[in-house]
Amino acid sequence: MKHLSTLIIQSALFNFQSLLHVILLLICTCTYVRSVAPSLVDRNKQGFPGVCFKLARIGERLSPYVALSCFAMAVSMMIQ
Repeated sequence: MKHLSTLIIQSALFNFQSLLHVILLLICTCTYVRSVAPSLVDRNKQGFPGVCFKLARIGERLSPYVALSCFAMAVSMMIQ
């Protein structure tokens, strides 16, 4: 029987690697949505759509680093 501590599921906020995965996937998703439908991700919007614009801008300007990070994430997931 497994211990109770191993049965507790942690959210992405408490696991640093999962938090990085979520942030990286948000960057990739927002960049893709901005390229397909630019009206959905507008720089003048407030709240979450404004954050999506900032994430899309990061994905556009730092695309080689984002691609390397995606590759590193895939390799780390395959190793685990």
